[in-house]
Amino acid sequence: MEEKETSAYEEMLRVVDSCISRIRWRLKPSSKRRLLNDILFLCTGLRPVVLVDYDGTMPQLQENLCALLCIAQKESVILHPLRVMVIEDTAYITHVKTLAEHVSSSLSSQQQLLLVDLEQNPPKMLSCVEEKEIASEFAKMQNLFSSTFPFEASKDLSSVQPPMATLNKKPSKCKTVDVSCSGELERASEAIDLLDFLQDTQITLASLNGWLLGYPVTYLFSKKNAEQAMRNLSTQSLRIFKVFVSRNRKSDSRNFEDELMSFTVPCDMSLRQDKEPWADVFRTRITMKLKRFDHVWASMRMEITTTDSHCQAIVL
Repeated sequence: MEEKETSAYEEMLRVVDSCISRIRWRLKPSSKRRLLNDILFLCTGLRPVVLVDYDGTMPQLQENLCALLCIAQKESVILHPLRVMVIEDTAYITHVKTLAEHVSSSLSSQQQLLLVDLEQNPPKMLSCVEEKEIASEFAKMQNLFSSTFPFEASKDLSSVQPPMATLNKKPSKCKTVDVSCSGELERASEAIDLLDFLQDTQITLASLNGWLLGYPVTYLFSKKNAEQAMRNLSTQSLRIFKVFVSRNRKSDSRNFEDELMSFTVPCDMSLRQDKEPWADVFRTRITMKLKRFDHVWASMRMEITTTDSHCQAIVL
């Protein structure tokens, strides 16, 4: 049974690879490998969302991603829950069910998330969301995602029409996305439009990304204080946490690793490095996810390096 399940995911990757060629998307080899890895991460529940910034610019990037999913989902049922998502001219791919679970777990405190307030110098870890207005706005943004990606819909198989991304029309924020995957596959040809999600809030896209992409630590700062936040971060030495996962390849004894994600944490907040309580919880959570797909994944490894900060240190 496990061998059949493994081959199903291998076949899914072959389908995606073939469809990239069929839509004539000339990806660089490194970008294609990253895209295939990201899709596998999504389909096996390791990540709820991936940011696609490694080949092409909008709106062509969005069009290529939508075209790819539109034809690939007709050949592989594993790909059905994947959708393209757009926020502030930034393209993502999301697994709508995993994202709904991720949002629900965050709001119910089942999934620990540490907020680093970059508006203070030196930056400080917030102990509760009520401490600052920006933290309260972050919680409101999480609730907005909860109403858009309802977790209950993934359990009762209810189906609602998702908002679609167009160049001239923006959806109402109250619309929700079909996380039951019971709609028509043609929906994959359109992107989930969240273009206006950040218009009425002080939350920055960088702060939102830290949470959406599954990092255990998120930098929190407002739009009006973005420059100050960057200056505050630039004074800090950082630890870069890189998480690698290896495939379960029974036919190949060599151990190939792929980077699952990377994120940074100020050194003062990670004195114990991977022995920090939040790091231990995060590592346990990823390990549990790997075990659910142990026919695909073999192991994970966390690599930590230290560097002086600069403005690009907020890893997206």
